[in-house]
Amino acid sequence: MNKIELYTNIHAPIDRCFDLARSIDLHKLSVRETNEIAVVGVKSGLLGLNQRVLLQATYTGVRKSLEVKMSKLTPPFFFTDEIVNGIFTSIIHDHFFYDIGDETVMIDHFFYQTPLGLIGEATNILFMYRYLTRLLRQRNEIIRQYAESDKWKEILPTVQSEVSIVC
Repeated sequence: MNKIELYTNIHAPIDRCFDLARSIDLHKLSVRETNEIAVVGVKSGLLGLNQRVLLQATYTGVRKSLEVKMSKLTPPFFFTDEIVNGIFTSIIHDHFFYDIGDETVMIDHFFYQTPLGLIGEATNILFMYRYLTRLLRQRNEIIRQYAESDKWKEILPTVQSEVSIVC
């Protein structure tokens, strides 16, 4: 299993960062280059425990589907989403949030396994690891930009803290 680990410091409250990270709407904005859309399940708003979303995106010119489920949720500190069906053998994405004074530290542990055995591993070494790392960094930068400005109000429900507690 391959692992990507990223740390992102965000000058914003932990609840805001947590909810932006599980927002389907912000996710779609952060991966705009792949023309990703949510077609089944939670198509908008915040992904909650045991909820699923089927995403379709264009990678390297080919339309692919990926169904994701949020399997663990401890607001506002931790959640895990993982692949249910898709082009990868396995994806488990752990999201950790730490409140450090006036900022939030967001840590991603992204575990994945490519299909096709040795061919998949060769693809990972040549291309996939760098590509996925770039996508995750890009996504985290969008989360940071929205969280640190008033843009988060365009994405999150008005009563943000109650949404975190209910889910």
